[in-house]
Parts: sequence; C-alpha cells; structure tokens
Amino acid sequence: MNLILTALRRHAADHPRRLAMQDGMTSLTYEELLHQATELAQRLRALEPHGVAVFADNGCAWALADIALHVAGIPSIPLPLFFSSKQIAHAIRASGADRILTDQPSRVNQALGVNIEPAPFHRDLQLLTLPGPTSIGAELAPGTTKITFTSGTTGEPKGVCLGRDQIETVAQSLRTASVASADDCHLCLLPLATLLENIAGLYTPLLAGARICIPSLSQVGLAGSSGLDVSQMVTALNTWRPSSLITVPQTLQALVGAAQAGLPMPSTLRYVAVGGAPVSAELLRIAQTMGLPVYEGFGLSECGSVVAVNRPGENRPGSVGKPLAHVRLDFAADGEILLLGVPWRGYLNGDAPPRLEDGRLATGDIGHLDEDGFLHVTGRKKNIFITSFGRNVAPEWIERELVLQAPVLQAAVFGEGRRFNTAIVFASPDADAASIDAAIESANRLLPDYARVTAWIRAGEPFTPANGTLTHNGRPRREVLLSKYTVQLNAIYQSTHETRHHS
Repeated sequence: MNLILTALRRHAADHPRRLAMQDGMTSLTYEELLHQATELAQRLRALEPHGVAVFADNGCAWALADIALHVAGIPSIPLPLFFSSKQIAHAIRASGADRILTDQPSRVNQALGVNIEPAPFHRDLQLLTLPGPTSIGAELAPGTTKITFTSGTTGEPKGVCLGRDQIETVAQSLRTASVASADDCHLCLLPLATLLENIAGLYTPLLAGARICIPSLSQVGLAGSSGLDVSQMVTALNTWRPSSLITVPQTLQALVGAAQAGLPMPSTLRYVAVGGAPVSAELLRIAQTMGLPVYEGFGLSECGSVVAVNRPGENRPGSVGKPLAHVRLDFAADGEILLLGVPWRGYLNGDAPPRLEDGRLATGDIGHLDEDGFLHVTGRKKNIFITSFGRNVAPEWIERELVLQAPVLQAAVFGEGRRFNTAIVFASPDADAASIDAAIESANRLLPDYARVTAWIRAGEPFTPANGTLTHNGRPRREVLLSKYTVQLNAIYQSTHETRHHS
C-alpha cells in the first residue's frame, strides 16, 4: 500500500482547494498536487529508468518530482546541491541512475565530463538522459525506492538503500510524535535532498494534510553546505510564519543568537525539531526561553532518518526523546544502542546492514534509557577514547559544553592514551588566549575531572565540509583534524608540564 498516494487522494477528495505546497512562485492545492504527481509518475514510468537522480534547488518542482517517483515506485536518488563534482559523479554512477532531473544541467554535465543536451520536463526541471550504462556495479536490494547518500567519514558518500515501507512507517510515526495536523504550515529550512527534511518535512506534512512552504535555499539564508545568513533566515520565518521547522544544531545556535540580539521570532511556531548532531541541553533551555519550542531527536540514514524524538507533552532536554512507535530499543553490554522493528535494505552493491544474529541493528551509538523511557545518546562508539588512566571519554559530551561558551564556536576533543585531554578550538576572530582560557575553564566546571580539557590548540580556520574537517550534517571529521593538527598535538603531549597549554 502506498500511504502517500492514499493520503493525497483522501485530501484531494475531502479538501480539494486546501493549499498543499507553495514556493513563492507556485502554489498547488491538494487536488492539483494529486493530478500533477500522478501525471508525472506515468511519464516517469514510461521512461523505464533504472533510477532517477534529482539535483535541484528547493521548491515545488523538487517536491513534485520526488513525490512522483515515490508514487511510481522508481528508485530516486536525491543529490544535495552542496555535493562536489566528484561526489555528484560518484553518486550517479554508484547508484546506476540513468536519468537526472535538474535545474542545473551544466553542473551535472561538468561533474560527469559529458555534454548532454537537456530536455524540458516539468516546470524548472530538465531531463538528462545518460547514454549507455552508468553503473559501476550498482546492485539494489529488492524493493529499493530511494537511495540516500551519507557524508560518511571520507569525501566519497555512501549509498543507503531504503524502501517505501520503511520511509512511510517513519513518516507516519513522526506524524503521531509531532502531533502534525492539517492546520500546520511547515517551512523547509534544510535542503529537501537531505533525508531528514525529505521525510519529516515533506512526507509527514503530506500525510497530515498540512501546507508545506518550500522557498529556495537562498531565500532561507542557506548557501552551500554551511553558509548561513541568519538575518535572511529570520526574515523567511517571519514572512512564512510556519508552525513547524527542522534545524541542525548550528542553525539552531544561530537562531538563538538572533533571538537574543532582539530579532523577532514568529509566534506561530509550535514544533522546532533539531537533529543531525548532538545538541547541548543548555542551548535547548535558552532556545525555549527565547520562544523557540525546540525538540531534539536522534536517527540514522540507515533507519530511514528518525529513531527517537522529544515531543509536545513529553520533552526532556538532554535526551533525544522517546523511541518512535515502530521502534524497539535494546543495548549491548558496552552500551551500544541496538534497534528492532526497523526494516533496512542495506547499502549499495549488496553490503549487508550491521545486524546481530538475532536481527538487532547495531547503530554504533552509545546510550541508555532513563527510568521514564527517554533515550540519552552519549556519543559515537568509534569516537570514544580511553585516557592513560583507563577512563572512557565520549568527546561529543565535552564538545557540547565547550561550544556553549563564548567565544568558542567549534571544538574537537582528543585524548586517546593520553594523561589529559586537548581541544582543537575555532574561536571568534577577535578572541584572545585569555578569553578562550576562561571559556574552557567555565566548561570544565560542568565536567568530571577525567573529561576536562587541559590544553587547547587554536584552529586557523573554521571546521567546514569544504575543507574536509566537518561532515555535511555538522559532525567533526576527527581523523582529518587529527592529521591536520598532529604537529601541535604532539608538541603539547611531549611537554612535561600539565598546566594549560595553547597554540
């Protein structure tokens, strides 16, 4: 059963004139959306594609293409505009996509090293038909309807195969958890090509019969993977006056800063989800005081995005909320979070999901449930280091406290096999050593002795996806940072003194 198509038919029959989506140039009622999506689905089926990549800016055209592919059951491959040419080419070839819907055909041609003449398809989207086989051995699991590419730990993104059942189950569970209704107006702040916005920002509102606002990324202040014009984003919030948003920690921190500076936030907001990377409980507390009803969640691309989330009436800052209705949790002896009830079709080319013999899915994240059933995620299992005193330390925990302290903007903590911990810190350009010392001292007062930062190195540039030191969802690339600052780190640890060092 196709829940999205069923919902569109129901809304079109019951409320044909209700506004379904708009982007500033285009507005579609549910009746119009159903008609155009089903018509596009027929046109796409007639092409008999192996897979269709979508490489375009946010807007109704992107949403229509994605919904049509979902209705048609054709594997879709959403490609973020912030992907490099190398990543675009890898994703297209690895997935075996032989059709591309795009509003930027020249970028695709350049990435692939071809010169294919685009054909008009629908609205701003043009169709590129790739000649001959494009696959480098793509093997899709049966039932795959979407391939989402994660940023991974290297520059080459990894393709995760998802099925319609998994996608719609997550969207339906999120509808219940977020109390989404037909009265909602959801504003897309993240690229629709990111799985979280695709499922929670498009499919969940459609199931509820809500209105979806999809301005271009530049209209909400986004540029590339990490460029943010916060005043433009606040303007968009007050223009569209949404009831719901999805943010990542860096965006939330910028919005909180804007609110603290006196920029107005719309009174219509009722549910602001934040995920993608760990969030400080203190930042969540400040957000609430500034009138931003923020709810932290947790998920993985392999699980169809969201696994657990806080929700109205059940919100515990510091946790990532209670598991969604379809999810069952368990824990390994070392605290690794294990999941049941989450169907997954594996990675591209037949790589199997990391399941235990009894079918439980190993997430790679360490955490625990509290007495009231809220999930707390401590950090990534692979990131935990052991100090020379035998203490296990999750660096994400320390980093959350550091970045709350002005003038620290970003931080990555290291200490594997060492007698003390060192942080690589990117701070405000006008900050001096004394102010960074004071910030670290403030964070240390919130931490036990084994987790405190004794030394720090000042990063010469921010952590960004462009320079390889940050993933696209905001997590530090630790192996890159370790390599980049290895000389300074070694110099610190070679010192015989354990007073605070900085470089």
